[in-house]
Amino acid sequence: MPSFDVVSEIEQHELNNAIDQANREIGNRFDFKGSDSKIELNDDSLTLQSASEFQIKQIHDILENKVSKRGIDVRILEYGDIEETNNRAKQTIAIKKGIDTELAKKIVKLVKETKMKVQANIQGDQIRIMGKKRDDLQEAIAKIKEAKYALPLQFVNFRD
Repeated sequence: MPSFDVVSEIEQHELNNAIDQANREIGNRFDFKGSDSKIELNDDSLTLQSASEFQIKQIHDILENKVSKRGIDVRILEYGDIEETNNRAKQTIAIKKGIDTELAKKIVKLVKETKMKVQANIQGDQIRIMGKKRDDLQEAIAKIKEAKYALPLQFVNFRD
């Protein structure tokens, strides 16, 4: 029975490269000289540090530019509040990975409402969609893409 998986993943290597490029640009720019501004990558979050809130917002532009040039959707970045203490500003950005159960339920509901001859099952942080015909699966992909969710989705493991 043909099937495919709906996932939300990022290439960690590409993200590392984008952060390295952003840090290099921050180090070379005149308006950041002496501010000790940087982007640090933790397990599933980024920490932006700089001298002021204004510079943190400039780092956003640099980071989003580098991430998008690397082929990563900027919707994976979830910005936290900017914290200012003494002469430093700091912000934590969460990196969204996987499909949470709430979004997964919405996608399954969408697939079932279309009355196509496919079945959708939630499997952890991904969704498996199965059907008898390849055309039905391609139609399901089109319907999910039309919905435009807040998280970038990929369609992998397409099997006949």
